[in-house]
Amino acid sequence: MKLSTQTISKTLTLFIASLCLSLVAQQPSIHYFRPNNKSGLHVFETTKNDTSIYTGMKVRVGGNFTQDFQGLSHQNNATPIIVGGINTNQLASITNGFNLAMANLNVDVQLEDGIRMNLTMYLSSRHHEESWVKGGYIQFDKLAFFKSNTIDKIMNTVTLKVGDYEIDYGDQHFRRTDCGNTIYNPFIENYIMDEFATEIGGEIYFHPKNGFIAMAGITNGQLNPTVIAPSKIDSATGKVNKYPPAFHGKIGYDKQLSPDFRFRIMGSLYAVKSAAGNSLFNGDRTGSHYFYVMENSTATSVDNPFSGRYNPRFSRQVTTFMINPFVKYKGLEVFGTFEMAQGRIIIEKSMRTATQYAIDLIYRFPKEKERFWIGVRYNSVTSKLDLNSSDITINRSVASIGWFATKNIMLKAEYVNQQYQNFQVTDIRSGGKINGFMIEASVGF
Repeated sequence: MKLSTQTISKTLTLFIASLCLSLVAQQPSIHYFRPNNKSGLHVFETTKNDTSIYTGMKVRVGGNFTQDFQGLSHQNNATPIIVGGINTNQLASITNGFNLAMANLNVDVQLEDGIRMNLTMYLSSRHHEESWVKGGYIQFDKLAFFKSNTIDKIMNTVTLKVGDYEIDYGDQHFRRTDCGNTIYNPFIENYIMDEFATEIGGEIYFHPKNGFIAMAGITNGQLNPTVIAPSKIDSATGKVNKYPPAFHGKIGYDKQLSPDFRFRIMGSLYAVKSAAGNSLFNGDRTGSHYFYVMENSTATSVDNPFSGRYNPRFSRQVTTFMINPFVKYKGLEVFGTFEMAQGRIIIEKSMRTATQYAIDLIYRFPKEKERFWIGVRYNSVTSKLDLNSSDITINRSVASIGWFATKNIMLKAEYVNQQYQNFQVTDIRSGGKINGFMIEASVGF
């Protein structure tokens, strides 16, 4: 009997869900690992603190499951554009209801002492309803197989990562929603300009215990690699497009200065001079958790899975940097973002600029347990559209409340208001507004 990919995906999802409780009780300890539950909050890059003893190869199977209920409305004032008898600037008629459930399958393997492998699969998502591999990598925190005291000393402060991995640009990706994994995000959705991509390459971290952190990375610069020789002409150079590597890096400070006070500040950079199709700002293969907002009335989830987000379309060339301060004092935490990106598509001769600001203010309680939270976020993007010299602005305000029933089960709700400014009247986003509530239940283990 022939099975569709959707049938297989749903079967896998149900199978993993049925094993959830038994697997949680039997999970082995993995070295230098970020937990997929509440214990993973406020964890950025993994540290050099080895909290377990190596006793042999171990396999840890985990998962994330999320279900949303959406109560959003939207409006615009775009000029009608009739194509085939249909107004392509008319917004879809949306109502309150459940969105598609999303799920991840996480496999982590302790291969050797200080050597860990990760493989993550998207079992169900808005962008790809069938099962889809996110990526996989190996992380080296020890290199004991060299049997060298010098290398052992170096690895006391160094971490190596190689594979097809989520590139470590900015700190915001450590707090974003990734398909069914919403545990780390105190809100329902990610930033308006969502920086996320998996690329093939490697990263090297230097993080001594004094709090200083530095990282350098090199990748192929694109999510979907190809060995087909380039043939398109770059409008800026007049020459055939090339595929040089992309570079990214971080430098900053992270220290628990007292039992109650933690301070972190990090600067990040990502740059690729030429690419077949860079996807730093549209590399999410799962999609937005706001469904159909600011979309045409004839749209489907396949047409635009990124509802409510903004992609500056820097597919040919991009240079971007981000600064992220993070302060946590007892139950109060502040996380900020300032980002400035420049880039272009292949038919543009000059670079455009997009800037993004965001601030999260979260209070978690009661003391020490921090099972509940209230939070607010303000997020703003200003950018030049491709082939258009005018600036547009998108602003989003969000208020959130949440509860960890257990360290593996979370419930949260938010109210969001988003506004689109300075779009041309022929753009469906002209005068656009989104507002309403979202409710989300999530499991992570």
